[in-house]
Amino acid sequence: MEKGVERWAVDISEWNPTSHQFSFALSLLPQHHHSSITRFVKMEDRKRALVSRLLQYALVHQVLGIPFHQIIIKRTIEGKPYLEYDEVDLEFPNFNFNTSHQGDYVAIASEPLCLVGLDIVSPVIPGKETILEFVRNFSQYFSAWEWDCIVNAGTSDEILVEFYRYWSLKEAFVKAMGTGLAYRLDNVEFRHTNWTNIYVNMNGEDKNEWRFWLSELGKGHLVSIARGHPRLAAESYKRTLKRVDFGDEEYHLGLHLPNASFKLQTVEQLVSVQGRADYGIPTDNKVHRFEADEVVDAEKFEGLMREQ
Repeated sequence: MEKGVERWAVDISEWNPTSHQFSFALSLLPQHHHSSITRFVKMEDRKRALVSRLLQYALVHQVLGIPFHQIIIKRTIEGKPYLEYDEVDLEFPNFNFNTSHQGDYVAIASEPLCLVGLDIVSPVIPGKETILEFVRNFSQYFSAWEWDCIVNAGTSDEILVEFYRYWSLKEAFVKAMGTGLAYRLDNVEFRHTNWTNIYVNMNGEDKNEWRFWLSELGKGHLVSIARGHPRLAAESYKRTLKRVDFGDEEYHLGLHLPNASFKLQTVEQLVSVQGRADYGIPTDNKVHRFEADEVVDAEKFEGLMREQ
């Protein structure tokens, strides 16, 4: 099942598309995604939304081998994306994924059996508030032990980073379940040994059906991964899963799969993979577009994407 554990990330600060390049990348996605991308006013927000969806389609295509035009991705009422498909893959009995974006990075994580939650944070210094004023706005979301760790972390900058570490883990936890931040986060306490061997304690009880990882993604960004039991998913998300009940042995296998390192992708790579697939498989150095009878040399197609 290890092939179903994927971690991809894109640094969008390295992609500065022209309007034609952006429109071309957007055109590779199904029409129903377009309004959720173009509704943003700022280009940086549009880029994050677009790249998030490109990552979803590219990862599903690579891991499950589903042709792009057959991939159907929807969202629960809480906004969690999921893949809609009928066939149950025995190698990946419960394939699911989660995305996150903040600052310069957009990322996606997938799991073959367990729930997966992903959250990126960029510890930016607040605008008009001091760091302590900013952090205190969120004090109600932390346990007494967590709050003590945050405010006693050291300098103001160290306090800010410590705050974001805990916040990122809490976000990844609720995103894995698909519940949203309505969850009582102060009842969710994260313990760790120098930010390794991270585990969650809820209402005084350690929850052994969860595993967590926290690491640096690059340029000061932090990323958290949560892996948990499918039976803990929110009802709306649980209905999208292929299986919820697993025997102890099978679930233990999924829970303790090695955590993968993040693979850095570029937007050009995502567009190339999706664009070429949309135009057909170039087995004879020819690219056949599904929507038309047009035939283009594969090399010319690569040039087309560079020129857009």
